[in-house]
Amino acid sequence: MSVNTSRKARIEELRRAQKARDRRNRIVAFGVGGAVLAGLAGFGAHVFSAESDKKAARVAEAKAPIKDEQAWDAKKLGRNHVAKDVGYPMTPPVGGDHHQAWMNCQGDVYDKPVPNKHAVHSLEHGAVWVTYNDRAAKADVAGLAAKVRKTQYSLMSPVREQSGAIMLSAWGKQVTVDGADDPRVNQFFTRYVMGPQTPEPGAACSNGLTGDAVTGR
Repeated sequence: MSVNTSRKARIEELRRAQKARDRRNRIVAFGVGGAVLAGLAGFGAHVFSAESDKKAARVAEAKAPIKDEQAWDAKKLGRNHVAKDVGYPMTPPVGGDHHQAWMNCQGDVYDKPVPNKHAVHSLEHGAVWVTYNDRAAKADVAGLAAKVRKTQYSLMSPVREQSGAIMLSAWGKQVTVDGADDPRVNQFFTRYVMGPQTPEPGAACSNGLTGDAVTGR
């Protein structure tokens, strides 16, 4: 065999070896890529399933009965505008005749009592009204105030003569809760901020009365 023939044979052998390595590398790369894609698909399915479970849990919580909630027939509560004070059968009131001016309820926290006849108008517009008396723990008051400030269509004020330390009211609905971390707080907000029982959901909660206006400060 000549030198040239030997060299050509050696080159051809090297080429075949290189092609074999390339095929093996492609097979390995394909396998790794498939495993990665399968892993990503599995991870995505897991995340989707977890999010679906969370959503289902939130929906179930929103539909679950609120323990010890009191309810009145929303359609039978008076809705006339009156200038005089109104005597309400429940404290705080959950509806009835009210003043034509509402309390601002865009996450407003009042440190002094507000007139019922103005707060009831806020409820008519879809607000949740958080109230408390002197028996409420300061930490709970602070926690609820923080929640109200982050929630449009809500307001908060003290009502010293109410029976429960902390109470939540909406149009036709009311519940006494144990504290700021009571799960019924989130339930009540989720269900009744502009809730389906509200006569005028989405009506103005701004450009109404402020704490300064009703206390003369």
